[in-house]
This record gives sequence, C-alpha cells and structure tokens, in this order.
Amino acid sequence: MKLLMFSKMLKDVGKLSVDEAGDRIAEMGFDGVDLTVRPGGHVLPEEVIGKLPEAVDTLESKGLTVPMITTGITDAGEKYAEDIFRTASQCGVKFLKLGYWRYEGFGKLKEQIESLRSRLKGIQDLSKRYGVTAAIHIHSGNYLSANPDVVWMLLQDYDPDYLGAYIDPGHMTVEGGLSGWRMGMDLLSQHIRMVAVKDFGWFQERDEKTGKKRWRPDLVPLGDGLVPWPQVFTHLREIKFNGPVSVHSEYKNIGLEELIQQTKKDLDYLKNIIRAL
Repeated sequence: MKLLMFSKMLKDVGKLSVDEAGDRIAEMGFDGVDLTVRPGGHVLPEEVIGKLPEAVDTLESKGLTVPMITTGITDAGEKYAEDIFRTASQCGVKFLKLGYWRYEGFGKLKEQIESLRSRLKGIQDLSKRYGVTAAIHIHSGNYLSANPDVVWMLLQDYDPDYLGAYIDPGHMTVEGGLSGWRMGMDLLSQHIRMVAVKDFGWFQERDEKTGKKRWRPDLVPLGDGLVPWPQVFTHLREIKFNGPVSVHSEYKNIGLEELIQQTKKDLDYLKNIIRAL
C-alpha cells in the first residue's frame, strides 16, 4: 500500500503550489500524492495536457509517487474527460477518482441507478483504452454513492480493474456506524481499488433558525472518531488490498502549520496500525 496525501487542503488552506505542496508532503513522510485534477484543483482540467506531466515530474523529483489523481469526471463524454484519462496514463498515473452524482430524492433511486449503470460503460471504455482504473468514491449524505450497497449495484458486470470502488470508511461509518461499514467492505471486497482515510465524530449543535438541537458529523483526528481503523486495515489485509491509500486531512477552521502537524500525527497513527498487522 502507498500512503498518499490528498493535495486539496494544501492548496485550499495554504495556497501552496504543486512544488511547495510536494516539499511539505515529502517532509511529513508520505509515499506520494493524491493530486487534484479538477476545477479549483492543483491542475485544472483545461490545462491537464501540459500541467499534469509538469506536476508529476515535480513531485517525483522530490521522491514522491503519483499513483492516483482526484477528478470531477461523471461522464465519459464531458469536456476534458478523455484528455484527463489519456494524460494520466501517459504520466504513469494508474488510478482516477471520479466525481459525484447527487441523489435526486425519494422515489428516484432505482431510476437513477439504472440510468447511471448504463452511462458508466463509457467511463469503463476510457479506462480500458488508456489502461487505468477509475473508481466511485463512497461519500455520505445526498450522494448516489453514499451507500456501499448502491455502489455494488452500480458496479455489477463491470471489470473492477477498469471501474472499481474507492471506499471511504469514514463516510461509510457515518452512514453505517455499527456494522454497515464492515458489510460494505465485505460486499465490495472484489471491487475495492482505492481507500480514503478520514475519521468522524457526531456533534450536537443548535439550529439558529428553529432553536432545536441537531446532530451533525464532523472530522476528527484519526483514532479519536468512530472508525475502527485497526479492523479496517485487518480486512484490507484479508482481501490482499495493495492499492493507494489517500489521507484527506479535510479539517475545518485550521491554519496551514496546524494542518500539517495534525496530518503528520494521522500518518504516524496509520503507519503504526499497518506495522502491527
């Protein structure tokens, strides 16, 4: 497994360039980078042909690998989709995270699943053409990929080496905190090609409009939240997972140096779990 840092927060919080982000990621001890190649990312989709090779070269010069990128692609026919797949392949990037499809509301789910299943063929075709793996990220909330069971249905009859699952035990625990995350991993075990790492806790707050209390999930340091990470990595070992692991560090209201300090702690926590397996 390659332990990567998701580059999003270094750009959003620290406004760091690829070069600057690479220095900090290498200093923290990561194996590589999960680079954002999407609107607002380190590489913009319209600039991917020229900028992605430059970014990969810069990061590799610092001893980092770039085995995966995060994109916003949701359809093979959208503008720049093929440019991104082709350029990623040329740069040696094997894995591409796809974008998101919103859940359209009660009564629409079956229709949405059927519609998206047919459209995913175009994405798998791109993956086959360029020898890469695209993956659907599990994300809690009003997303079609919030439920691992739905992701499993979407992936039926597709080759997981070209169209797989990008599991996120943090989001899976938000939606299925007792055993839902484990059953999701079990169901998707043959499809898992990428893993995202973040931890969540539930917090109570008062609604400013109604005055009523409500619960909301929020990020917490690894090991302080609901995700039983030792068990997650035990199951990953059981299925012989050997793909990229992306540490997200999407902490709110935090400065760059504090973000880096917390990310380093999270990385050390992960390394200790993996060593103990």
